[in-house]
Amino acid sequence: MVAVAVLTSASLRAEAVRTSPVTALAEQRAAVEVTGVVVADPRPVAGPFGDGVVVRLEVHTVVGRGVRHEVAVPVLVLGDERWAGVELGSGVATRGLLTPADGADLAALLTGASAPVVRHRPDVWWRGAGAVRASIRDAVAHRPADQRALVPALVDGDDAGLAADLEDDFRTTGLTHLTAVSGTNLTLVVGFLLVLARWCHVRGRWLGLVAALGIAGFVLLARTEPSVLRAAAMGAVGLLAMGANSRRRAFRGLGVAVVVLLLVQPGLATSAGFVLSVLATAGIVVLAPGWRDALARWLPRWLAEAVAVPAAAQVACTPVVAGLSAQVSLVAVVANLLVAPVVGPATVLGLGGGLVALVSDPLGSLLGTAAGWCVGWVVAVARRGADLPLAAVDWGADAWSLAVLVAVCVALAASAPWVLRHPARALPVAVVLVVVVAVPLPSPGWPVAGWVLAMCDVGQGDALVLNAGGGRGVVVDAGPDPAAVDRCLDRLDVEEVPLVVLTHFHADHVDGLPGVLDGRRVGQVWTTSLLDPPEAVADVVHAARGAGVVPTLPPPGPVTVGDAVLHVLWPLPGPPRYGPGDGSTANDESLVLLAEVGGVSILLTGDVEPPGQAAVARELPGLDVDVLKLPHHGSRHQDLDWLASLRPEQVLVSVGADNDYGHPAPDVLAALEAAGASVSRTDEDGDVLVVTGDDGDDDGGGTVGVRAGG
Repeated sequence: MVAVAVLTSASLRAEAVRTSPVTALAEQRAAVEVTGVVVADPRPVAGPFGDGVVVRLEVHTVVGRGVRHEVAVPVLVLGDERWAGVELGSGVATRGLLTPADGADLAALLTGASAPVVRHRPDVWWRGAGAVRASIRDAVAHRPADQRALVPALVDGDDAGLAADLEDDFRTTGLTHLTAVSGTNLTLVVGFLLVLARWCHVRGRWLGLVAALGIAGFVLLARTEPSVLRAAAMGAVGLLAMGANSRRRAFRGLGVAVVVLLLVQPGLATSAGFVLSVLATAGIVVLAPGWRDALARWLPRWLAEAVAVPAAAQVACTPVVAGLSAQVSLVAVVANLLVAPVVGPATVLGLGGGLVALVSDPLGSLLGTAAGWCVGWVVAVARRGADLPLAAVDWGADAWSLAVLVAVCVALAASAPWVLRHPARALPVAVVLVVVVAVPLPSPGWPVAGWVLAMCDVGQGDALVLNAGGGRGVVVDAGPDPAAVDRCLDRLDVEEVPLVVLTHFHADHVDGLPGVLDGRRVGQVWTTSLLDPPEAVADVVHAARGAGVVPTLPPPGPVTVGDAVLHVLWPLPGPPRYGPGDGSTANDESLVLLAEVGGVSILLTGDVEPPGQAAVARELPGLDVDVLKLPHHGSRHQDLDWLASLRPEQVLVSVGADNDYGHPAPDVLAALEAAGASVSRTDEDGDVLVVTGDDGDDDGGGTVGVRAGG
């Protein structure tokens, strides 16, 4: 019955969006006038050639093609800096061009939006919540950048100022939940309110009223988005767990919360965050009490609880986290244990600083300083934990790998009380875990002396490194995962990156950029001139600026970087421009580089497609290379005659295992092998090094060979 109700609700919502006049106008790319209500805070997006603002709007009227329509559908507005000051809950009118949206939860995108005309201001409760959010930021404005960004994120989910590399460190150490609104935030805030109420002699059902008002206030402060509603529900379950008969009441409450949330917001059914919240809460309710009682036999009860709660939540969430990130964090439990003593004070002090700053700036800043000290410890744990040699291990995201991981987690859940009950069993396990995480594993013979090119195994994506000599490497694309490319560069002993080349802005080539920038000196970042998709462009600019680098277009002609000489062959020089948003155009505008390192010629092709391949063939007829990075992960869509005419000795394919795209295409590999090339691929060989013929395993006495690093 629940499934049918949720499916019905989801179908009705999707149908309402699909059949909306706004959707039809977007398909026609119509110029329109709209009025509506701002339903999410404006978010600035940085671009190398101008900044913009993204605002979510619930449109009530739209006038297009000479017809006025009354609607109630969500639209994403892409505007300029004039939208930055629009308050949540404001009624606005604007004009722009409607275009289709990717997500099923949006009717359209409104691009080139004119300056908003405010028809009415937000209701008083939205204005009050906005004032408190701004006051929280003001209370920590004098603190260092990481603290200035993390305190608002911890209190109310305002993570706009969080650096990309810090987010990556939080992800590696299992602390990401602290940077988003979660049930923990609500439990801490409302729990503190209940303590204050008890001090004021509030008892009985009045405490329930205080809790209800606290939950409502928290939702207003953190905004009424699906993730916040989810957090409010999970936090309410956490509050139930504090009372008498807590486990039974909390588990019932969890069931009710899941059903109600899915009925109200059916889209949560496909939300990974929702799954993780439910599993974490279930782990705390079901597993943590038994683990706590086992540890309490030989540890103080408060310490036993501090260990049991994050451990239970982490074990419950591990299979889903591995499915999403292809990683299992080995430091998450310890990291959460280390930060647990300061999370509560940081949240309460941050909120208190914001509230007090409304009437006294100096006192608010004092509380903000204390909150900053607390989150400074959190930042230190995240930074140091992510730098450990084995902070996380790669894990397959296929069905069999996840099934094995689920079995391991079930075994851990069942055996944990027996292990934790006696220190003679628990302490050796803890020591082994610390040694495994903290002691780096040797990589004998890696990298091979004289290597010229490395192809990093980053899953379904590209990340290649040209050896510039002296511990320096030119990175061409960064893959989809910061941790994976960071580990690859560490194994290569690359300490300085004089140049990063991002062939185009698709996620599987640029999302790993924070991992390249983390802890390394970076000189320049080159990008293609097609700024598409715009969200990825903004992320790249934000990450690069965090490292003190401004992305630029590559200069014409050959460029020497250490031992490497690079020449951009495609696209032809031109001004930066925005694209239509389709994948093929962005692929075909990939930077194509001809590089030479140690006498070895290398063609790096990004995801360039046959039209771009034909253009390169016209520009450089008769091109002959030693090494070819196969375009677009070996997609079937290739100009095979041109690729074979390059006569490469080695063909490199950067591709993820068991990917859904059928990459690489067998007929493409067969054609290149028939032309005399040897093929190496990351899904089978792991990291791959290209070396000169004397050192490589080319078996043919050619110019180059390869070494696979597993």
